[in-house]
Amino acid sequence: MSGSLRNRRSQTSRSTDYSEVSPDDDQIEFSSPRNRSAAERILETDRANIAMIAILTILAFALRFYKINHPDQVVFDEVHFGKFASYYIKRQYYFDVHPPLAKMLFGLAGWFVGYDGHFLFDNIGDSYTENHVPYVGMRALPAFLSSMTVPIVYGIMKECGYSTIIAAFSASLVLFDNAHVAQGRLILLDAILIFFMSTTMYCYVRFRKLRYQEFSPEWWGWLLATGAFMACAWASKVNGILTVVAIGIPVLIDLWDILDIKKGHSMEYFTKHFMARAAGLIVLPIILYLFFFWIHLTILINTGPGDTFMSPAFQETLEGNELLLNSQEIHYFDSVTIRHRDTRVFLHSHPEHYPLRYDDGRVSSQGQQVTGYGHEDTNNYWQIIPTKALPETGRGRIVRENDIVQLLHVSTQTLLLTHDVASPLMATNEEFTTWPKDDHSRHNDTLFRLSIVEAEEGESWKSKSGHFKLIHVPTKVAMWTHPKQLPEWAFNQQEVNGNKNVNEKSNIWFIDNIVEEETGADVGNRTNVGNKKPKSRNFFKKFAELQLLMLQHNAGLTASHPYASSPINWPFLLSGISFWTENDEQKQIYLIGNIIGWWTCVVAISTYVGIIGADLIARRRGVVPIHVSVRNRLWNSTGFFLIFWAVHYFPFYVMSRQLFVHHYLPSHLASALVAGSVLSFVLSETVNYPISIRGPSTCPKTSIYADVGIKGPIIVGIFVLTMFAMFCFIAPLTYGTPGLDGNQVNARRLLSSWTLHFAAKPTDLE
Repeated sequence: MSGSLRNRRSQTSRSTDYSEVSPDDDQIEFSSPRNRSAAERILETDRANIAMIAILTILAFALRFYKINHPDQVVFDEVHFGKFASYYIKRQYYFDVHPPLAKMLFGLAGWFVGYDGHFLFDNIGDSYTENHVPYVGMRALPAFLSSMTVPIVYGIMKECGYSTIIAAFSASLVLFDNAHVAQGRLILLDAILIFFMSTTMYCYVRFRKLRYQEFSPEWWGWLLATGAFMACAWASKVNGILTVVAIGIPVLIDLWDILDIKKGHSMEYFTKHFMARAAGLIVLPIILYLFFFWIHLTILINTGPGDTFMSPAFQETLEGNELLLNSQEIHYFDSVTIRHRDTRVFLHSHPEHYPLRYDDGRVSSQGQQVTGYGHEDTNNYWQIIPTKALPETGRGRIVRENDIVQLLHVSTQTLLLTHDVASPLMATNEEFTTWPKDDHSRHNDTLFRLSIVEAEEGESWKSKSGHFKLIHVPTKVAMWTHPKQLPEWAFNQQEVNGNKNVNEKSNIWFIDNIVEEETGADVGNRTNVGNKKPKSRNFFKKFAELQLLMLQHNAGLTASHPYASSPINWPFLLSGISFWTENDEQKQIYLIGNIIGWWTCVVAISTYVGIIGADLIARRRGVVPIHVSVRNRLWNSTGFFLIFWAVHYFPFYVMSRQLFVHHYLPSHLASALVAGSVLSFVLSETVNYPISIRGPSTCPKTSIYADVGIKGPIIVGIFVLTMFAMFCFIAPLTYGTPGLDGNQVNARRLLSSWTLHFAAKPTDLE
């Protein structure tokens, strides 16, 4: 058997395996004079695997489902993701920065357990029991997936060729981690993301094991499964895209190796591999990602809280939307109120004038002030004046795209005007003011072109839905406002000025209402342009608009938070997150990991980098300290795990948004795999001594199923028991029960940077 495997390897020169997912075939020893038959050994191994998987899975379920009904209150970000489940059940449109798959699964779980979506998860601490919410069924989804992640971690290590005890070690780092348990038993996204990330890794490992059975049905199956689970990770949370990158790196290295002509690979051979990977790892994930959004948009057909984030064209596809029902065509001589889309203030003017000089010494026009005002007021009324001849009646009086108009301020009978005078707060922008309507000396400065967003030439202007830019004809600036307030002389209202960047998206305004009493027309009986039947819109346009908004709003999450933390703190577990507190009984849920496991992973990563660095330096000098098969495993298998750790960790350093320690959990799982691989090296591999110089290693070949000896189970057993003891010690902070007095809280404050509630004050300890 060993000889046939050698022949197969020699006949098929294949690419380097960047996940080291299969044992070196010529090193497997199925039998020896002192061992039992190969069949007996395989059967015993299978039984050990099944037993270990069963133990790990049972323990994972026990730890994650323990007291899952506590607390019966909204915890941390359940205020968001529980709310989104309600919207799915009621089919109301919402907006969120994360893709929809995980949230749809929560909606499905809620629907499955009979939840009707009536509860809105408004505040942390709101009672589920009093509001009759079947929250346990919804929490069971992430708890189940988090539990299943543990045996998947074990499976990854086994498929990479590590021993049962080493695979169990890596799985235990996740099994007994308080952060994974706390995050995995609440209505939160991370457990779902981590599950799909781990299944993606497992499938890719299985795919690479079949590198000598390329293009077989099984090879295709694991390739497509990798792409499918990768798409699920991508569609579960915005940082799921990092899983795509983490898989892409070894795939590119693999393709680069296949391209090597020295290995006898033709371009036709390379093209076949490239196209197969493109189909399984690019085309299929994109199709699935689009499909999840199609389901998302197909479910959410009713108006909801997310409407205002979207464009008018998008909103008019939603049943019951205000724009759909209440938009009306704007006629010349209508009096209207105009609002800024982003800040929601009204275009406003009043009799007061700009001061002669501003605080910086600049001189103003001393014209009538034009501002943004946040409240209903008669000084918000503007009449639309035509600049062309109009028929007395009929649709010729409708205002249309690209029309040149004037805006008359109704209260002061002055026309809106802008000119080449610096605005009060921004010297680069033009001042907005008004001019008496009977004085025609500045007629051209009162002309504005109407530019309706996404409108065709001649399209009618509508209230509510007709978002527009108002472009000054002579100077080509766009009317704009921003949140910064003017001084007391303008009653601290917002500045309105002329923005030279016409394409700026915040230049957009809309007609809020047509003011009936000022027009003299019977607006109430005017034909309503809004059709109660939702309009249709191309899915890809809706998808593109939603993706752009998701990126913009995710980048805009920069507000400070008391439990936000920097990525440099995460591997060392310097801070956690307060999820929930109960003051009466001094109970709390504080997201923090198992410090023994986390610091072990840090040591393992540091050790791995040191081993690889030392080996590279030694080989540069012609020294071969590590046998080639062991070295390949360190580069390929452990390197694959390290790629996942790094890709899911380092990008957070360049993000300006709010960051929390739970963002590190995917990297922590990858670091657990690295830790197992490094432990296997430490326990079972040998370094050549005396070190061979400029020649192959003289140490005996070692099976990739490395024998960790009797010391391995003892070391791992002691470590796992220590981790479990630490888990139990921190468990009151993980489960939120039982309540702890001040001294007990202080005892669990293992690092001074942990900001726990109910800790005893120094005076209490005296």
